[in-house]
Amino acid sequence: MRHTCLFFHAHPDDEALLTAGTMAGLARRGHRVVLVLATAGERGLTSTALRDSGLGGVRRAEAHASARILGCARVAFLGYADSGHVGTPAAPAPAPGGAQPFASADVEEAAGRLAALLTEEHADLLTVYDPAGGYGHPDHVQVHRVGYRAAQLAGTPVVLEATVDRTLLLRGLRAASWVHRFPPQFDRDSFRQAYGARADITHRIPVKRYWRAKRASLAAHLSQAQGGDSERTLAALGRLPGPAFRQVLGTEWYIQRGLPAGPVLRDPLATLAGTAPTAARR
Repeated sequence: MRHTCLFFHAHPDDEALLTAGTMAGLARRGHRVVLVLATAGERGLTSTALRDSGLGGVRRAEAHASARILGCARVAFLGYADSGHVGTPAAPAPAPGGAQPFASADVEEAAGRLAALLTEEHADLLTVYDPAGGYGHPDHVQVHRVGYRAAQLAGTPVVLEATVDRTLLLRGLRAASWVHRFPPQFDRDSFRQAYGARADITHRIPVKRYWRAKRASLAAHLSQAQGGDSERTLAALGRLPGPAFRQVLGTEWYIQRGLPAGPVLRDPLATLAGTAPTAARR
């Protein structure tokens, strides 16, 4: 059966980092994949030249390029402003009638916009983020709130929280600190509460076979590989040799709340296909 899967992200490039392999895999299996972005990411870190040229427009184009690589059938923007995060430039004063920062948007109003897309697409699956918003970006936390409410409004049957296995993340950060220069404000210990606890993860999706599409999706977000006071994550990942890239980024993780007990699943559509276990997980 052909399903429609809507991937909801806060900014362009979030899809490349967290869900690109899953998206490419679903598209190649014949499912309809839709990318929805809350903002254009106009307050992301980048070079001065790119910022002066209008970063929001640049990142919109990058999102469309990434989506084409991954096989998406549609890209939609909810139209909110990037709220920024610690270390990003100060936000300009909003123009009268300008876009509302996503993090402070009314949840019901934003959920209504997303629910309209879910209903229009007859979506069977929606991805959001874990309650922490991964690493705590306010727009990512809002994706969690808005996404769950929208799924409730639209009656979308499956909601998956895109996350990272926290245990593996902490190990990786320790190893990376030997070869990567993190910025002075980077606090590795803050990640002890970031993303998902291993015990909560319900889906561990193997995406090594789609590594070329995932790497090309990352490369499409060129603006996010430059700027800032240290090497950018996208630039570092893009330089990894193929075998290392497959090892580091060859798995994507999700949490489905209330999923019946059983082994960790390897297919994002498993519960729609009726192949998930039946006893209560939690």
